[in-house]
Amino acid sequence: MRHSKPVKKWADEHKEKITLFYLPGYSPEQNPEEWLNADLKHAICSRVPVRTKAKLKEAITKHVLILEQSPERVKRYFQDPCLKYTE
Repeated sequence: MRHSKPVKKWADEHKEKITLFYLPGYSPEQNPEEWLNADLKHAICSRVPVRTKAKLKEAITKHVLILEQSPERVKRYFQDPCLKYTE
């Protein structure tokens, strides 16, 4: 969680609806966002190389749409022991 005052205020106002997990300062293996980024990078790098910003944007958009259609794929991130804290 970010530690800015507005975020802390928002989190406090919604504490009955959410659970906060405080991670060490640098712990990418415990950050679901990093897992998503790794998935995206792997997908982009395993295809034909993109040579322009427009093609990169197109490839990213395509992969994000695939993820939107595959929620089970994203749920599998949380089966890893590093992310079990989110259960």
